[in-house]
Amino acid sequence: MGGTVKDQLGRVHGGKEGRAPAVILVTPQLGENIGAAARAMLNFGLTELRLVAPRDGWPNPAAEAPAAGAIDVLRDAKVFETTKEAVADLSFVLAATARRRELAIPVIGTEDVGAMLHAHQAQGTRCGILFGPEKAGLKNSDVVLCNHILTYPINPAFHSLNLAQAVGVFAYIWKSAEGAAPPPAFDMAPADAASREDLVRMFEHLDDELEDSGFYYPADKRTLMSRNIRAPFTRANMTEQEVRTFRGVIKALAKGRGRGRRK
Repeated sequence: MGGTVKDQLGRVHGGKEGRAPAVILVTPQLGENIGAAARAMLNFGLTELRLVAPRDGWPNPAAEAPAAGAIDVLRDAKVFETTKEAVADLSFVLAATARRRELAIPVIGTEDVGAMLHAHQAQGTRCGILFGPEKAGLKNSDVVLCNHILTYPINPAFHSLNLAQAVGVFAYIWKSAEGAAPPPAFDMAPADAASREDLVRMFEHLDDELEDSGFYYPADKRTLMSRNIRAPFTRANMTEQEVRTFRGVIKALAKGRGRGRRK
């Protein structure tokens, strides 16, 4: 890709096909890893970096040397306090993490994810991928915001992958899938898919009403129950209109509380 880094940023972010996936680092610890991740991103044409509560603050001078020529990716990085805020404008989100058996979220492999994301890009769907902190990885509260879990075929006897390496693997997968046909069968998010912000607001609305109705019992099971309720709605790839309609259903049911059963 010719031209300056700034030119590359403009070309990758714009165009009729929509924008390439955002890379979202959740509570990254080392500035050096952020810089190396930015370098790997730009190597393969990814330029949108988002940081969620970086441990050492931002900007971080320690990120500049490992970024090599990708300084503009660092300077254009957006910082958010929470993962929920970082994915608010996205409609299709991946979590790069190990399979979570306690969460009913479908898993996608490296052989399909690149073509899937390019298909989403072609129809203008805003996409992103979450990577967890170096020490602990993503929390369930982050993963439950995602449509799919992305897993790498890592050696089970040694699965210690550096954060920047993990980003580099994904960036290569993305670039190498240009022009590839989508997988023969997968749940494509509709072009008018609801943003993650709209979906989370619906979840919170439903949570509030279920809490008021006494549904969450016992209290120590509330978090798990809430996640299990959210998962099928996330898998459903709801449109903006469907989210508005379902919020109307929640509101109508809440207003009907106390009127007694219809005879």
